[in-house]
Amino acid sequence: MERNAVAFTGRAIGVTVAGLAVTAALLGGCGEPKAVPMDDEFAGNSGQSADSGMTGTGTAEDAGDGGASDGSDGGNGGARRDTGVYADGTYAVKGQYGPVGEDTIDVYLTIADGAVTDVDVVGHPFTTISRHHQEAFAEAVPGVVVGKPLEGLKVDKVAGASWTSDAFNAALDVARQEASVVQ
Repeated sequence: MERNAVAFTGRAIGVTVAGLAVTAALLGGCGEPKAVPMDDEFAGNSGQSADSGMTGTGTAEDAGDGGASDGSDGGNGGARRDTGVYADGTYAVKGQYGPVGEDTIDVYLTIADGAVTDVDVVGHPFTTISRHHQEAFAEAVPGVVVGKPLEGLKVDKVAGASWTSDAFNAALDVARQEASVVQ
């Protein structure tokens, strides 16, 4: 009888450890809003390079780098940095958030003369609650950001949507990097 109890206890511990490992893997990115330039079949990038992140009138050459690199990325692995001077154009950025990153927004930000001239947010909610927040945010955010300088732009909680606002701010950070003119 004692041998069966030991085998059962060992099996129970193994199942518990496996369950905890799966739970940890699923919750690894819990609640972190993040944003990346869109480069997929839904981005509408009109054939421009993934490095530009632009979907409209802007090109990499407009950004002042001519598509060339001098190899001096400052040790940041080639990531762009925010220079505070921005090329005109429309930038498409995907923001992601939620306990396991299940909610996303596509942000289309148009920049002219360093200011936001248009913004369109398309939500991809996981739940009906998320849909409500994303729709309210998408309707309200143009009134908050259009006409404002891109440099340093950040929104507070818009239309009661705190996580959507955080993901939008992360998208603004990526858009600033993508739009930055290398000087």
